[in-house]
Amino acid sequence: MTVKHFLTLQDLTREELLSIIHRAIELKKNPTLAAYQKQKTLALIFEKSSTRTRVAFEVAMTQLGGASIFLSNADSQLGRGEPVEDSARVLSRMVDCVAIRTFEHEKLVRFARNSTIPVINALTDDFHPCQLLADIQTYIEHRGTISGKTVAWIGDGNNMCQSYINAADLFDFELRIACPEGFQPDSKLVDKFKNRVSITHNPSTAVRGADLVVTDVWASMGQEHEETQRISSFSGFQVNSELMTHANDSALVMHCLPAHRGEEISADLIDAQDTVIWDEAENRMHSQKALLEHLLSQ
Repeated sequence: MTVKHFLTLQDLTREELLSIIHRAIELKKNPTLAAYQKQKTLALIFEKSSTRTRVAFEVAMTQLGGASIFLSNADSQLGRGEPVEDSARVLSRMVDCVAIRTFEHEKLVRFARNSTIPVINALTDDFHPCQLLADIQTYIEHRGTISGKTVAWIGDGNNMCQSYINAADLFDFELRIACPEGFQPDSKLVDKFKNRVSITHNPSTAVRGADLVVTDVWASMGQEHEETQRISSFSGFQVNSELMTHANDSALVMHCLPAHRGEEISADLIDAQDTVIWDEAENRMHSQKALLEHLLSQ
């Protein structure tokens, strides 16, 4: 049987993704329903720092009855130049699943190509599919189906934005992206899903009538040297109470965290009593648990 990987949302069908999300909601309510993965081991290979992703995977694997091993560049031969292909072949013989957090998406693809066990994208510069599982779970919990709704992405056309483009196709919603000139997502990806996605340089236009408004930091990991220039470029792209007056009254605001209060999002929105951002963060663990259960049960 062909091994299943989760490198982007497009690796699974809409039905599989919705099944994982609804399973995550079920496991959140009753963790004892989990299909225990006793004696299964998850390897976490992280070249980028992490809080939510690492903790969510480790806690999820523990609650499934399995174990996890964390490897940073300093802890593994990958950090000393071992070919990705060789690491994939070796780890495939020792563990049951690998989650990788790295810079180049192509490195993840090469690893998966040489792996006989499931490989999960725990974030690359191009995509962050695990976060989308949590985001869609959060929307469904609070507002029901996202199918037919309108989502506004405000900010950089980064890995999160590009995962939202994939999500628009798979979960059947309209995505409006508002970003400054020069910070658009990959044009080929946008063109592929042009029936779902539109780009504007006006945040108010993107948010008008939206059911969900999402943002992220303006300078992602590895772009810290661009921070000053990006703050200038993204002036006017903050998600705040004034911008939200253009959205539907019931619109939700999401942020994958960590957030820079006062930059891409105002403090009053992220700290609001009715915010769903903390549910969104918690759901990383529930959705990743359901994802692990799905991949390890194949």
